[in-house]
Amino acid sequence: MPALADDATPVRPTIGMNRWQEDWSVLANPALRTDFFDPIKYIPLMPGDPKSFVSLGMTLRERFEHVDANAFGTSGNKADNYLIQRLQLHADFHFDEHWQMFLQFEDDRAFDKNVITPVDQDRVDLRLAYLAYVNATADGTFKARVGRQDFAFDLQRFVSSRDGPNVRQSFDAAWADWETGQWRFIGFVSQPVQYYDVHPFDDTSNSHFRFHTLRVERLVFGKDELSAYYSYYGRDNVRFLDARGDEKRHVFDARFAGKWQQIDWDLEGMGQLGTVGAKDIRAWGVGARAGYTFEQAAWNPRIGLQFDAASGDHHPGDNIIGTFNPLFPNGYYFTLAGFTGYTNLIHLKPSLTVNPVAALSIMVAAGLQWRETTADAIYVQPNIPVANTAGTGSAWSGVYAQLRADYRFDAHLTGAVEAVHYKVGDTILRAGGHDSNYLGIELKYGL
Repeated sequence: MPALADDATPVRPTIGMNRWQEDWSVLANPALRTDFFDPIKYIPLMPGDPKSFVSLGMTLRERFEHVDANAFGTSGNKADNYLIQRLQLHADFHFDEHWQMFLQFEDDRAFDKNVITPVDQDRVDLRLAYLAYVNATADGTFKARVGRQDFAFDLQRFVSSRDGPNVRQSFDAAWADWETGQWRFIGFVSQPVQYYDVHPFDDTSNSHFRFHTLRVERLVFGKDELSAYYSYYGRDNVRFLDARGDEKRHVFDARFAGKWQQIDWDLEGMGQLGTVGAKDIRAWGVGARAGYTFEQAAWNPRIGLQFDAASGDHHPGDNIIGTFNPLFPNGYYFTLAGFTGYTNLIHLKPSLTVNPVAALSIMVAAGLQWRETTADAIYVQPNIPVANTAGTGSAWSGVYAQLRADYRFDAHLTGAVEAVHYKVGDTILRAGGHDSNYLGIELKYGL
């Protein structure tokens, strides 16, 4: 449904990260057609039915990045300066109030990057293409989607559309949910899309990589959020430091998030069981964020504290693999620099966020990091081990300082700057690494 203002007057949707969530049917009201691009945001399909229309749109993201260096230089990586570009074009068809078809094409390019990975470049491919059905009754709302789609849970610690890197994550899936009162029930079966950059439209999914989920959500104490889900994550022929073979991982997750007066919090815990080849999985991860906002003070300062931990493999060579799999992390959760993976980790991060003006947000933070066990490696995003760190050195990994500023120029254009300096510990130094820096400058335009 379109967003409503306090006086129940329909308002224009905000251009966001997930363009398929926007409902431009409010532009059936000519009084709301105030933007230059409105003629393509609402094109009626059937006269007399304001819910029958097509909406066209585009998102262009340009980001310059300086990295010194990937994996702290332990693999001979040198400082790199490059530009990554993401262009998305979409068409959103609403045939009536029940049926939607969404198509999105994406072109991702990396210019002057020393090493191009599958998350950096994917030229001219189909990102989203699904058919959706919605039916709202007095008892509740039923929703279903079939086709190539994306989805994200909560803070996107573990299940995300991966907006941080250049190539976003999609899933070929069948999804359904039922919402009634304070409850929501979700189920889907999916094959995560795997990305190739050989020729246009070569991305694919198959039964060698599977991700299925059952999830329940409940609003408690007013608008606080309580949720839990079970997922099956299966991937054939994988390799860990201490195991290889088919990965069959059973995931159990619970989360509680909310706000009381000036205090906000988000707590999540995940356990993982299963097998990798002949070895049993026993892994876990936890994440917590809390903050206090001085709402009456100038600039609305928020003091935040973040704690994260994830298991590593304590006894290499035995029949248990304790290395936590972060599944589908978003790339934003720690920093954009990629220096921190959600595996074999203890992480403590105090922060301060201010809003000097309504359109500007500035955050300064420091992150202190240890390994959960020295028997396993230090990991960088998403779960890549740093060479020559497993089984040696101390638990201390290092400390980083982060500065980020986000600014909304207008309804279409946003900008961001992020700088990170990571001071490594002795373990990385002995592995041939060094202190590293990151700078990212981003502009994003949507219509």
